[in-house]
Amino acid sequence: MRILWVKYGTLFPPDTGGRKRTWAMLREIVRAGHDLHFLALKTHSAAVSVEEQSDLYATQKTWIDHREAAKGSPAFFLELLGNTLLSRRPYVLDRYHCAAWRRAIAQHAAHADVVVCDFLTPAPNFDGLRPLCPVVLFQHNIESQIWKRLADSAKNPVKRAYLSSQFRRMWRAEKELSECFAGVITVSPEDSAFCRDHYQLLHVLGDVPTGVDVDAFQPPSAPPEHPTIGFLGSMDWMPNIDGVLWFAREVLPRVRERLPAVRMKIIGRNPPASISALAADSAIEVTGTVPEVQPHVHQCSLIAVPLLAGGGTRIKIFEAMAMGVPVISTTIGAEGLPVSHGQEIVIADDPQTFAAGTLRLLQDQAAASGLAARARALMERRFSWRFAAEKFVELCSNVMAHQQRPS
Repeated sequence: MRILWVKYGTLFPPDTGGRKRTWAMLREIVRAGHDLHFLALKTHSAAVSVEEQSDLYATQKTWIDHREAAKGSPAFFLELLGNTLLSRRPYVLDRYHCAAWRRAIAQHAAHADVVVCDFLTPAPNFDGLRPLCPVVLFQHNIESQIWKRLADSAKNPVKRAYLSSQFRRMWRAEKELSECFAGVITVSPEDSAFCRDHYQLLHVLGDVPTGVDVDAFQPPSAPPEHPTIGFLGSMDWMPNIDGVLWFAREVLPRVRERLPAVRMKIIGRNPPASISALAADSAIEVTGTVPEVQPHVHQCSLIAVPLLAGGGTRIKIFEAMAMGVPVISTTIGAEGLPVSHGQEIVIADDPQTFAAGTLRLLQDQAAASGLAARARALMERRFSWRFAAEKFVELCSNVMAHQQRPS
């Protein structure tokens, strides 16, 4: 199969959920013998590392340079104003519309059996294109629901009004753009059901499971020296930022009342000032970008996933489980994962129950070890990136066969 894979940004380092999923699946697709051309838009200043250039996740790689206004700059706010006044789509989609990228997509699609639009970000560049082969939208998240949850949890009325506006725009754009593709693939049965039930999409092909490298991720050889709550995730993603701040302000003080010696470790790239400021507390560590997450996770007694917004499936939860560290999460944080409260994970949705669940995992070693062992066993038994990639190729083959049938 000849696949044209269209995505925004570089894949290295694979330090976000989206990058990890794409990189791991592409490597397995290429290993299976498929011809894959990776066609990406990147910022003009972003360099493609030598490691990425030589990596075997694609048989051909092409990057289109794109100049973006820096966040917070006058040009950024001018673009934002123009989007608000002149566009029906949310700014996070309009800013990645690129004529050169669109031309490259049209050119290279002529040599493909199937085209994959990875995430909704590139989707506006497909609007109106009529390639001869089917084009599939790979939805890692339901983007409108992220914006809705961010708006619902916003305390500032101005911020809430802006986020609500972006949610309405995203809902309309996501539905309309999804209808333009030959098929839609999601990352969970729940997301597929949402697309069918709320967007009335009749061409949802199915979902591919999240995978994890159970050989690379292993349980720690010894427990951590101190009771430590960890958070694992990209700290330049708004739902992660809001979730960590909620935990630090609403949950952590309740835990400290019972366990004053507890520590917190926030593991993730590009923390904003609001997160870095938490390190003023000597018991809170903000690591920023780290070369490997496993040594840091092994220093944690548990991983907390206090998400109040988000979508798709959470690779960081699977990784923590593969590393043999117990996980406590909100319902939203674990949404779409085939795990059960009290069996492989602890679920809590308000500060009191989240604090109580955290304390139990910190103080009851038998309960924490049992939870972690069951979660690790689930990862070993049911999940691999090879299976996810095979399922993805199967869904693409199905839509290709359907499109090629004589009418």
